Order: sequence, then C-alpha cells, then structure tokens
Amino acid sequence: MTIIRSLTKSDFVKWREVYHFYAEHYQVSLTDEGLNTTWGWLMDAQNPVSGIVACCNKKLTGLAHYRTMPSPLRGKNIGFLDDIVVRPEERGSCVATMLLDELKSIGEQEGWDIIRWITRDNNYRARGLYDKLAIKTDWNMYEMGL
Repeated sequence: MTIIRSLTKSDFVKWREVYHFYAEHYQVSLTDEGLNTTWGWLMDAQNPVSGIVACCNKKLTGLAHYRTMPSPLRGKNIGFLDDIVVRPEERGSCVATMLLDELKSIGEQEGWDIIRWITRDNNYRARGLYDKLAIKTDWNMYEMGL
C-alpha cells in the first residue's frame, strides 16, 4: 500500500536516489553541494520549499517539492510545484496522482486558489496525467542567464 507523507531527515539517501531520476529526465547534473543545499532547504522549517514522498513497503517511490509563492496580481499566495518524480518502474501507477492529490489538500489547507507548475513540452507521459488533473495555460516561460 502506498502512503504519502512529509519528508523526514531519515529519507535523505532514498530521496537522493529518486531525485537523480528527475535530474536524469531533465538532463541536469547534480552535485553533492547542490543536493546538500536542496536537502537543507527541505529540512528547514523556515525555508519555503517543502517536500512530500510516496512510500510503499519502506521504498520511496516518488517525491514532490513545492512551495508557497506570492502572486502580486492576486494579492495572495498560491502554490508552486517545483519538482515531481516517480521511479521509472512505478510510472503509470497511481503514485503521481497521489502526490498531486496530497498537494491539492495541502493547498486547500494553505488557502491557495491555484497550484502552478511547468514541464517540458516533450514530457508527453506526464502531460497526459496533467491534462486530466489541471488546465494547461497559454503562458510562455523565459529564462535570462546571468
């Protein structure tokens, strides 16, 4: 049986393993320094980034990182999903849906009106799920290198 719960300090090794699948998908090289920084944010109650995980039989099968994000136009906070990943062998199961459902519950508790996230255009498998659970916007995203 899969359960969704908050990340705990004892999850570090399993979290790092699953997070590597996310980095591989987006072709990003992870460093120990970056992983330790991200983990520090996730474990710091004062940092806006939080995490939830999916667990089945003591195995971490998926994770999601999210945060509260101010929306100046609305004059209130909304939710932002930074990362969501499911182990390759668990994709197509209910894990991603369960993580998104839990995030929706968190958003309701936080008083968010919406939760936003981005994905690559060619992330077809994930987009198939997202299209069932959310509305695709017509916003274009830009990045300015520094």
